[in-house]
Amino acid sequence: MSKRIENHPVLGETPERELVKFTYNGQTLEGYKGEPIAAALKVAGVMAHRYTKKRHEPRGIFCAIGRCTDCVMVVNGQPNVRTCITPLEEGMVVQTQYGASAEKDF
Repeated sequence: MSKRIENHPVLGETPERELVKFTYNGQTLEGYKGEPIAAALKVAGVMAHRYTKKRHEPRGIFCAIGRCTDCVMVVNGQPNVRTCITPLEEGMVVQTQYGASAEKDF
């Protein structure tokens, strides 16, 4: 059973969309082209997008509008990408972020 909202009571039915494949920490996942990366990850059960540098605490979607940095991840080798507002594309490489860089520094 899908975790996606297919028929919203106010917005109506979700139109047909193109499924694309991307990788998350080496695992191949699917999502819809153009949806926020964070949405595709949430459907796959991924809740922690990054870990804080000092206390190693997990962070995930908080504001979902690109204002905070809780959902930042390493996308295609670039750290600090706000996944809640970045559209998903075919072949993207998404990785959990540790601290403030692309390298696991703790």
